Amino acid sequence: MRFDILTLFPGIFEGYLSESLLKDAIDKGLLEVNLYDMRLWAHDKHNTMDDRPFGGGPGMVLKVDRVVPCVEEVQSYAERPGRVVMTTPQGRRLTQRVVEELACEERLLLLCGRYEGFDRRVVDILQPDEISIGDYVLNGGEVAAEVIIDSVMRLIPGVLGDESSAVVDSFSSGNRLLEEDQYTRPREYRGWSVPEILLSGDHGLIEKWRDLNRREKTFARRPELLDDGPLDD
Repeated sequence: MRFDILTLFPGIFEGYLSESLLKDAIDKGLLEVNLYDMRLWAHDKHNTMDDRPFGGGPGMVLKVDRVVPCVEEVQSYAERPGRVVMTTPQGRRLTQRVVEELACEERLLLLCGRYEGFDRRVVDILQPDEISIGDYVLNGGEVAAEVIIDSVMRLIPGVLGDESSAVVDSFSSGNRLLEEDQYTRPREYRGWSVPEILLSGDHGLIEKWRDLNRREKTFARRPELLDDGPLDD
């Protein structure tokens, strides 16, 4: 899968792309990630990408005559055009269902917002998939783009060491329960012990405990996930 990231601050991604599973996936050729500095499409001596909004108001707006040519040119860098994803608080909420939808694409262009956002004509012309990672304010769309990459890459075959991990995770398709509590060595620490059933070796009982733990945790912390969901008396 190919990610093309269009941003005013490509340096934000340098450490992110050089660590952990993402780096391994890139090294193995499972993912391709390309960074593009949108300022290269600003053809003035100050590399101006934004301007004051018409009608007045605070902040600056990203210019349509810079962003649209940038996206169109990057699209031409591969035989097949990619799906343009704009990170914006006005977009649809990123859920696991949306992640699974994005993971079916061969190529994603992640357009990172900044300042007061994009000139509306960017949306009108490019018709991007507008996506928000939550109802809160960020300094820019770069962090949101990293969240999208992180969630989508887990569904690409070969990225995870254990493919079943993506299936049993909280919010995975068909899974409306939070993940069960996990324990490892030591068996006792500061008076807190591992549940004995996990040490029993009885895999049937262990799975029943895990299922009950998932349901209890979801009921206590996220009861809305259980509306018409997997909970009985």
